Amino acid sequence: MKKIAIALMCMVMATGAAMAQKTFTFGPKVGFDLTHYWGEDVYHGVKPSYQVGAFMEYRASDKFAIAPEVVFASQGGKHDKTTHYVNYINVPVMLKFYVAPEFSIDFGPQVGFNVYSKASADGESIDMKSYTKDVDFGLGLGATYNIAKDVFVQARYTMGLTKVFDSKLLEFLGADKAKNGNAQISIGYRF
Repeated sequence: MKKIAIALMCMVMATGAAMAQKTFTFGPKVGFDLTHYWGEDVYHGVKPSYQVGAFMEYRASDKFAIAPEVVFASQGGKHDKTTHYVNYINVPVMLKFYVAPEFSIDFGPQVGFNVYSKASADGESIDMKSYTKDVDFGLGLGATYNIAKDVFVQARYTMGLTKVFDSKLLEFLGADKAKNGNAQISIGYRF
C-alpha cells in the first residue's frame, strides 16, 4: 500500500511539473493592423484595420515552438478616393525561436480565405467578391514578447505572395498586380 501511495504521489508531482512547464498553450488574441497593397507598379495607401482570433502554441523545447493561429483579419488598402475592404480568415503557422525565455523571433507561412470584398468611394459601395481571389498565400516575420506569465504582445509583418484580384478589368487601377501587406500589433492571453 505504501508503494502505491508513493507511486501515486510521484505521478501527481510529475504531472504538476509538466503542467508548470506549459508545453501546450492556447488562447485569444486581438490586434491593430495597418494594411496596404504592394507589387510591381502598385501604389496604395495604408488602411487602419483590426484582427481577432485564437492561437495554439506547442513548445517543443526551451528554444523552439510552433504556433498555428486562426484569425479574422480586415485587410485591404486605399487608392485615391477608393478604399478596398478585403476580409480574410487567415491561418498562419509560425515557427518560433526563443532567444530568451520571454522573447521569440517568429517566422512562417500563412494562407488566407477571402470571406468579403468590396470597394467604397464617395459613399458608394461596389461588391468586389467576383474580382477577388478566394485564397491568399503569404509569409510572416515578427516577434513575440511575454509581458507577464500568460500575457504577450506581438509585432508582425505579413507579405502576400499571390495577387489579390483576378480580373483584367482592374488594370486601370493598377490593382491587377496588387498583393496584400499587413503590419500588425496584437496582444494575447495564454491558458
